[in-house]
Amino acid sequence: MDHNCIFCKIAAKQIPSSFVYEDDDLLAFKDINPAAPVHMLIIPKQHIATLSDCTDSHAPLLGKMLALAPKLAEEHGIAAKVGPDGQRSGGYKTLINCGPNGGQEVYHLHVHVYGGPRPWRGLGT
Repeated sequence: MDHNCIFCKIAAKQIPSSFVYEDDDLLAFKDINPAAPVHMLIIPKQHIATLSDCTDSHAPLLGKMLALAPKLAEEHGIAAKVGPDGQRSGGYKTLINCGPNGGQEVYHLHVHVYGGPRPWRGLGT
């Protein structure tokens, strides 16, 4: 734990948050400044500053983070679906910012999961 990291404090339950998932390794919660109608963050409980700090040993954790995204999307009504007419609807976006030029603001690895009716602010296509 990094005692100066806001996400570490959230993981330690020192800062209240709207949790949507928790297990031994991961925590997911609603973003306090959502950029879309549904906007959640998935974090490892272990402090890892950036994706660039990950090694091969982190592969299972990274896989677990990404595998959680579609489950949360389904639970929160933003999953991509194919209707009975074969048309696709819904959908969501995942994003990992890395470093200052990558737009990272909190230096604790996290995956954004967002979706809902568009347009969303500042998220591009």
